[in-house]
Amino acid sequence: MNSGAAVRLCTLRRHLDRGSCPPDRGMGPVSSPLTTHVLDTASGLPAQGLGLRLSRLEDHGQQWTELRTSYTDHDGRCPGLLPAGQMKVGTYKLSFDTEGYWKQRGQESFYPYVEVVFTISNETRKFHVPLLLSPWSYTTYRGS
Repeated sequence: MNSGAAVRLCTLRRHLDRGSCPPDRGMGPVSSPLTTHVLDTASGLPAQGLGLRLSRLEDHGQQWTELRTSYTDHDGRCPGLLPAGQMKVGTYKLSFDTEGYWKQRGQESFYPYVEVVFTISNETRKFHVPLLLSPWSYTTYRGS
């Protein structure tokens, strides 16, 4: 199997929790009760280098407070998105800079950004917010 196909298969296995892959030689995972994973469905690879912001709705639903700005890693993930102990019940928003991501790849796109707004109702649980992305569409769901 060529290297690109092996990377795509490994990414899919990890995403579906259906198998193991060779150990990652990069930075180890950082525990977080909130995680995201972005896959570029046009290439079949993780969306590496995608800018994102995490915000929480504060002041009785009147204002977003930015908690973190970061980029996805080589696997399309953002380790340590929300450190343990910082999660509380409320409404959160993940904003993804899709325009910047596609421009870096010389690709025109339809959506300049994607905002995923979700509610955390129990701060002791883990929440996973995957994003499947192409230049012309996106899909998200409550992951596990």
